Amino acid sequence: MVFDLFKRRTRPEVIAAYTQIVAQARQPGFYAELKVPDTVDGRFEMIMLHMILVIDRLRGAPDPASDFSQELFDLFFQDMDSSLREMGVGDLSVPKKVKKMAEAFYGRAASYSEGLRAEDEAELGAAVDRNVFAETSEPVLAGRIAAYIRLADARLRAQTPEDLMTGAIDWPDPVSSTE
Repeated sequence: MVFDLFKRRTRPEVIAAYTQIVAQARQPGFYAELKVPDTVDGRFEMIMLHMILVIDRLRGAPDPASDFSQELFDLFFQDMDSSLREMGVGDLSVPKKVKKMAEAFYGRAASYSEGLRAEDEAELGAAVDRNVFAETSEPVLAGRIAAYIRLADARLRAQTPEDLMTGAIDWPDPVSSTE
């Protein structure tokens, strides 16, 4: 269509970073060992979690990090929109569902950021338990995932924004880092 000519193209490095985020969120260890529900909601939680970690790392970094972070955020929600449509959600319902996803994203971002900055180890675990294990509480597993989040956050902070913006993200192993 003619209007496609005016759409902004997503830069390859943004796609590369997003691909790494999704690949990490899909690591089998999260679902097999750490018992994250292997459902649409469970996978969405894990993608959100990893997006939040990367965006939080890029926050405050000098430009072009903020533009990159915004493009990454936009791509995430474009992907969620496309996924909903592929799952058969009607065109009129998609914007409402995406809005709920955005609200969930901002809520998780706030609670995970607070948990990471807190002295109390239990706060981050409680946030994970409340969000990832919403159906049935799993405090021990939530604590292991919280330990993974802390390690992932430390690893991301050890990497330069430039490395992250090329998609070269060094993630810890979700299982061995929590044993």
